[in-house]
Amino acid sequence: MKTIRNIPNSWQPAARGFVSYLQLEKGLSSHTVDAYLQDVSKLASYLNSTDLAVAPAQMTMAHLEDFIRQIHSIGLARTTQARIVSGMKAFCQYLILEEILDHDPSSLLEAPVLERKIPDVLSIEEIEAILMAIDLSQPFGQRDRAMLEVLYACGLRVSELTGLRIADLFLEIGYIKVIGKNNKERLIPIGEEAIKHLNYYLTDIRQHQSAKPDADHIVFLNQRGGQLSRVMVFMLIKKLTTQAGIAKTVSPHTFRHSFATHLVEGGADLRAVQEMLGHESITTTEIYTHLDMRYLRETILRFHPANRSASS
Repeated sequence: MKTIRNIPNSWQPAARGFVSYLQLEKGLSSHTVDAYLQDVSKLASYLNSTDLAVAPAQMTMAHLEDFIRQIHSIGLARTTQARIVSGMKAFCQYLILEEILDHDPSSLLEAPVLERKIPDVLSIEEIEAILMAIDLSQPFGQRDRAMLEVLYACGLRVSELTGLRIADLFLEIGYIKVIGKNNKERLIPIGEEAIKHLNYYLTDIRQHQSAKPDADHIVFLNQRGGQLSRVMVFMLIKKLTTQAGIAKTVSPHTFRHSFATHLVEGGADLRAVQEMLGHESITTTEIYTHLDMRYLRETILRFHPANRSASS
């Protein structure tokens, strides 16, 4: 990797081993591996720009704190600073595993506190309006309806939707299998309405469509018989949202947020929602409890008698 060549010589063996550790043992995506490697490169460059010329085995917490102060001083975004700290912690864990370090100098480091951005969510009525905006008389109308029904009914990531395989549909028992992040599989219940429209598409459209060899196993195909791209799904949803007269910024991920929010509002167990979304940590899923609290507050303010004006 080019990034490794940019790392000081004394750090290169550790950097190469770190890459293998992230890829083989952690199973991280190439994008995440590259990001972590860039973080190590920044740390190595900083520690070798000092008079100390610090090697990985010589790192202390004081060195890491100095580096954090330096990246903070140049005005990097909080999200970038937090990711760099995460990369440093992962690198230190690798160095301990390889016995290059005998203790973790990053154990007490704290990343900048990030504001948790609460995403836009569609109401059930808005979801229905978008679905009704699909023209089923058009050649790919049935595909689009089935696709968005599945997206909302199962809370999929857009990549999981476009990569959905025919062999992973278990509609007779009401489940689909999804390949999520880091190639982790999960089974998700699918509702009757989504099953109905999916069966319409599979029977009336998909089985009569010629697929390209590399997409023969894929459920949702474009008009050339290839796998749909993420951009195509995004553009479809953007068009339908406009046609439905909804002013919100809506993306495929908005359907996922709406799926989770509506489950939590309905009283679903947070652990069950975590499993269906494929979140590694429950803390990621907890954002939907904040959404639910906002919903409850708005409901109380709107409907509680003490909050109604005298004229109403």
